[in-house]
Amino acid sequence: MAASLLSRRTGLFFGVSKLNSFIPAVVHQIANYNPRPLWLNIKNPYIPNKESEKTPDWQKTEKYDRRLFGRYGRASGIDPAKLWPSHARLEELLAEEREWHPPLEVMLGNIAAREKEKAQKRMESEKTIAANMAKMPKMIADWKKQKREVKQKQREEKIRRDKLLAEARERFGYALDPRSIKFKEMVAEIEKEEKKKRKLLKRSKREEEQGLPTATAESSQ
Repeated sequence: MAASLLSRRTGLFFGVSKLNSFIPAVVHQIANYNPRPLWLNIKNPYIPNKESEKTPDWQKTEKYDRRLFGRYGRASGIDPAKLWPSHARLEELLAEEREWHPPLEVMLGNIAAREKEKAQKRMESEKTIAANMAKMPKMIADWKKQKREVKQKQREEKIRRDKLLAEARERFGYALDPRSIKFKEMVAEIEKEEKKKRKLLKRSKREEEQGLPTATAESSQ
């Protein structure tokens, strides 16, 4: 075990020693690095012929002209006055500058306007919530009333249906299917008779109010 431990320590020592001998060589190599200078043919620079069809379109742009002038200067044969943006382009650049990089006063004004708009929306929302909460009791009462009316109507419909079934059983001597044609014809006949009775009752009431002899009185005579 002791021999194994001794061998490990020896290996670690030699590994550190190799690393220490390697680092100065790397540092020395980096310190002596001398990059090759950028070769520029100032005497005969490459100037693309914009009139030639063989010249790529990207070499005919103003962006490439600015690149050539930046690399070769006056040797590029490009007039630097033409590299300045036109009045229209300058207005576009200024508009972009104002939009994306507004002054501090404008930014603060925009922030204040947004905060004011948020506060206004929050106030309107709170007013709407308060108004709805004030209406809530009446809405609940109306809902309960509507629910009661629906139940009452359902009860009345059931009573009317049971009454019609009983009358059909009494008239025909047996129970009828509410979906049968005979039952529907009987219901139509009963509704017609009820409508006639309501019409006569309405007429009698009107004649009674006018002091005229009623139709029922005439029929009794």
